[in-house]
Amino acid sequence: MRIAIAGLGYVGMSLAVLLAKKHEVRALDISNDRVDLVNNKKSPIGDEGISRYLQEENLNLKATVCPSVAFTNSDFIVVATPTNYDPKQNYFDTSSVESVIETASKIAPDSTVIVRSTVPVGFTERIYESGYKRVLFSPEFLREGEALNDNLYPTRIIVGYPFEEPALKEVSYKIVEILKQVSLNENTPTLIMRSTEAEAVKLFSNTYLAMRVAFFNELDSFSETRGLDAKQVIEGIGFDRRIGNHYNNPSFGYGGYCFPKDTKQLLANYQNVPNRIIAAIVDANAIRKDFIAEQILSRCPRTVGIYKLAMKSGSDNFRDSSILGIIDRIKASDLDVIIYEPSFKGESFGEVRVINDLTTFKANSNLIVANRYNSELDDVKDKVYSRDLFFRD
Repeated sequence: MRIAIAGLGYVGMSLAVLLAKKHEVRALDISNDRVDLVNNKKSPIGDEGISRYLQEENLNLKATVCPSVAFTNSDFIVVATPTNYDPKQNYFDTSSVESVIETASKIAPDSTVIVRSTVPVGFTERIYESGYKRVLFSPEFLREGEALNDNLYPTRIIVGYPFEEPALKEVSYKIVEILKQVSLNENTPTLIMRSTEAEAVKLFSNTYLAMRVAFFNELDSFSETRGLDAKQVIEGIGFDRRIGNHYNNPSFGYGGYCFPKDTKQLLANYQNVPNRIIAAIVDANAIRKDFIAEQILSRCPRTVGIYKLAMKSGSDNFRDSSILGIIDRIKASDLDVIIYEPSFKGESFGEVRVINDLTTFKANSNLIVANRYNSELDDVKDKVYSRDLFFRD
C-alpha cells in the first residue's frame, strides 16, 4: 500500500521507518532540514533505533515538503503533527492536525486519515461532524528515545472510529493488522472502540503515569525534609506487586512532549466535572519545582551549573523539560547560572550562558544541578545536586 505520514517527530519517524519495510511511505514535514536528513538516511530526532533502521534497512521511504507529493494516491494518511496545550484557550492547539486533514480532503478525498497526534476528547467526532467522514484516531504510547522500540513491542494497539460511520469499523481492523505486521510482539492486545473513548485512553494513561511521577517526587520531598533515605523507602514500597518498580525514580518534575500538556488538557476536559486528583497532579508538578529550587538556593552557591537541558537520557528534546522550570526559579534570585548542553549549538539559551566544554563547565560551577546523573560527573560528585536515585529514567 501507499501510506503518507505527516510530521517527522518521534511519532511520525518511528512509524515511517517501520511501515517503509513493507509499504511505500511518503513522509511530509514543513522543515526542509528534516526532509533532507531523512532522504539522506539520517534521523532528524535523537533515537538510536530510528538512526539504525535508516542506515541498515531497505526502506521504501521518501520525505517531502510538498503535500500533493505525499498525499496523492495514498491509501492512508497518518497525522503525527504536534499539538500543544494553549493556556489562553485552556485547550489543545489542534490547528496543525486540522490543517493536514483539510489539505488531505482536497488532495486525496478517498484516503482514510488516521490521527496519531494527541487531541482533546471529542476531537475526531467533531472532525467527522464537520464533514470529513474518513477519519480514525489511533493513540500512540511511545517514550522519547525509545519510540522505535515501543512501536516494535507495543503494549497495545487501539483504533477508534466515529460510531456514526460503521463502515470505518472494518477499516479499523485493517489498521490494526498493518500495525501488528510491523511489530515483533504477536500477542499485542488490540482494541477497536469509539474514537472518543480512544482519545480518553491516551489522556488518562499519560495522566496516570504523571501521577506516579508526582507521587514519588512528593515522597522524595518528604524524605529530604525529614532526613529519610528516599531510595530505601521507594525500594520497600516497590516490592508490593500491586505498586511495582516502575515510574518511581525521583526527578525535578515530569516534563517532555506529553505529560505537561496532556495533564492540563485532561483537566480542561473536566470542566463542570467534579475532580480533585487531576487538578492536584498538575499542581504537584509546580510545587516540586518550587521545592527543588529552594533546595538549590539553600546551598548558597555563587554559580549554578545546569547539567543538560534534555528531559531524559537518550533524548534531544528540551520542550517542557523540568530543568527549565528550575532555571526560571533560580534565575529570579539573581544567581549566576551556566548550562552544559552538548546538543545545543548556541552560545546562550534564553539569557543563560552555554558552555559546551565539560571541563570548563565543571571548573566554573560551584554547584552542578543534574535532573539525570551521568558517570562523567563522577570526578565532581561532591558538588552535584540530583534526585536521580536509581540512575535511570
